[in-house]
Amino acid sequence: MKKGKLIVLSGPSGTGKTTLCRELVKRVPGLVFSISATTRDIRPGEINGRDYYFLAAAEFKKKIKDREFLEWAKVYDQFYGTLKKPITANLAKGISVLLDIDMQGALQVKAKFPQAILIFILPPSLEELRRRLIQRKRDSLAAIARRMKQIEEEMKYIPRYDQVIINKDLVKTVKYLQAIVKSRINAE
Repeated sequence: MKKGKLIVLSGPSGTGKTTLCRELVKRVPGLVFSISATTRDIRPGEINGRDYYFLAAAEFKKKIKDREFLEWAKVYDQFYGTLKKPITANLAKGISVLLDIDMQGALQVKAKFPQAILIFILPPSLEELRRRLIQRKRDSLAAIARRMKQIEEEMKYIPRYDQVIINKDLVKTVKYLQAIVKSRINAE
């Protein structure tokens, strides 16, 4: 049986990763989305087990100690991670898995699964990214300023990625990303 593939999307907040992931799962047969775990507060409209597994910090740290994560990182004072068991179970069944994780996590995944495909998503410009973050109305202006400052650090990871895509036009980006993912999943 053909093993599933790991596809990792990373990029700064506000680049459209969540939307791209949703569209890819709809359009690419045999691709499932990995639900991350986090210690951050649940936001309005989010559902535990659909958007994230929302864990208390103590529970998250216990899972780290018990080596239950494929990858994990502390980002903006919160923990985020990918539980190992669902990933390995899907891959063994020939199901490919899409992860939306930060750069630290992506490199941890690549170290454990060298065949993982890492795709970095960029905004058309930093000005546009700032506009998108403000428009989302999820973060304070101070939090947005911190995120914008962090982007310079995140951009240093680009050379370690297999693909870089600028999300200027969502429809075109989805089609392009879909073609890349399908070709990688179907390749041996």
